[in-house]
Amino acid sequence: MDTLIILNDPPYGTERSYNGLRLAFSLTKREGERVKVFFMGDAASRAKKGQKTPTGYYNLESMLKGIVGRGGVAGVCGSCMDARGITVEELAEGAHRSNMDELTDWTTAAGRVLVF
Repeated sequence: MDTLIILNDPPYGTERSYNGLRLAFSLTKREGERVKVFFMGDAASRAKKGQKTPTGYYNLESMLKGIVGRGGVAGVCGSCMDARGITVEELAEGAHRSNMDELTDWTTAAGRVLVF
């Protein structure tokens, strides 16, 4: 089954991003599950490479790599990237610049849509 997880919050400061990515990773471990994660609004900066967090803190870039490494797909809202000055070259490995048309396709194809 396809699951779409839409993330809206900034990368740090709340645990919503962390929990959404934890669920996405857990789903990728299940046979027959296909996971797509869409970053929009302040969440666009979650998919930025080069994140450095203190020892003992979660790193969303590493979590995203784990999801993509297990077959998940990650799209980042292009207009949200532009508003925050994020370029394609700055995206974490496995994330791609996306748009509302792709999010619409993902939404209509998904069996489950979860918003964090």
